[in-house]
Amino acid sequence: MAHKGVITKTIEVSKNKFNLEIYTGLEDIAWEIFPHNYNAALYAFSNKHKLNKTIKQKYLYEPKK
Repeated sequence: MAHKGVITKTIEVSKNKFNLEIYTGLEDIAWEIFPHNYNAALYAFSNKHKLNKTIKQKYLYEPKK
């Protein structure tokens, strides 16, 4: 059962699939990623900063027009 403040998306970064869960709150947005397989987990571990930057730019906030 999904909670009210949780948005779940399946994303692909550099041919690796992840489940992205975005938790919306009153003051702040929190998120977690869950890799689909072992290779995706290794990619996330090795490219943590790049992955964080990509998720923040593409998936957390609305793009500026």
